[in-house]
Amino acid sequence: MTTEQTAPAEPVRPSTARPRRRGWVVFLRDVLVIVVVAVLVSFLVKTFVVRSFYIPSGSMEDTLLIDDRIFVDELTPRFGGYDRGDIVVFRDPGGWLPVSTRPERSPFIEAVDGVLSFVGLTAPDSDDHLVKRIVGMPGDHVVCCNGAGQITINGVPVDETVYTKLPDGSPASADPFDVTVPEGHLWVLGDNRNSSKDSRYNTAQPGQGFVPIDNVVGRAFVITWPFDRFGLLDFHHEVFTGVPGPADG
Repeated sequence: MTTEQTAPAEPVRPSTARPRRRGWVVFLRDVLVIVVVAVLVSFLVKTFVVRSFYIPSGSMEDTLLIDDRIFVDELTPRFGGYDRGDIVVFRDPGGWLPVSTRPERSPFIEAVDGVLSFVGLTAPDSDDHLVKRIVGMPGDHVVCCNGAGQITINGVPVDETVYTKLPDGSPASADPFDVTVPEGHLWVLGDNRNSSKDSRYNTAQPGQGFVPIDNVVGRAFVITWPFDRFGLLDFHHEVFTGVPGPADG
């Protein structure tokens, strides 16, 4: 009887692979994926949820000051619409803003600003937008001023002194107006009432001072910079509580 002899196992040779190098490749790949995903998420947030703007003028003082940075909610108004008192950012309806010329910048600065704008960290188009407070909604009959110097909406006076910047005893507008807001449009005024080129001063433009709702980017809701002014904005909806709808006025 013979027995089979098992061949001795070959010794295990050390791997010639370089795991350290492969580890760095995997790490860099993961970092790249994370960066790309973060950029895409930032872009989607900026496009559909929140945008950043800075305040270039004093027309909304003392609610908003020059060079304040604000976040604008683009998402909520798409479902719930807007209300009187909301502070909104909108594209120039045409003729409200003077033609602006940006100073020439180096290609590097332009590229950096383009990237930061893409992800919503800068707002190079702030100079092409305006920020005001909604006073008249579609169908509203807005008049200024009554005997007490107040604006009336659908026949009801509103006391705006809680947010307007005006000398004591001044009417809500130095210039009278009597308008009915068309459907799909808004009548907007600045809180710094005597230093705001708002709906009142653009009645000679093609849109007659009314802002198409389609031009509205969204509702400003928080000041993000400077840090000592960080906080939510107050829309003072209570000012308009007693105002009836257009059909009831």
